Amino acid sequence: MDRLALIARLKPGCEEQAAALVAAGPPFDPVERGLSRHVVYLSASEVVFVFEGLEVEWIVEEMVQEPGGGSVAAALDAWRDVVDGPPRIARAAYEWQGSD
Repeated sequence: MDRLALIARLKPGCEEQAAALVAAGPPFDPVERGLSRHVVYLSASEVVFVFEGLEVEWIVEEMVQEPGGGSVAAALDAWRDVVDGPPRIARAAYEWQGSD
């Protein structure tokens, strides 16, 4: 399973607006996009989007570069109002998983 995180710094005072965007859910169907898991973490100063799936970097790149804009592009426009600069990409550097 591949994982990819997008981390964005929030503009001061935008945590509530970011929380509302997160509460609206993703602007895509995670199953249709081929994701096995999608999680969003929110703090007072950052938002972290975690995507999991096979070849997840391709999936995320395809969503961001979607021809004609689409629902993801519209969602990105809404996030531009609350994030400070472009998001950063983070890849797993360490992982531990116990047995279930």
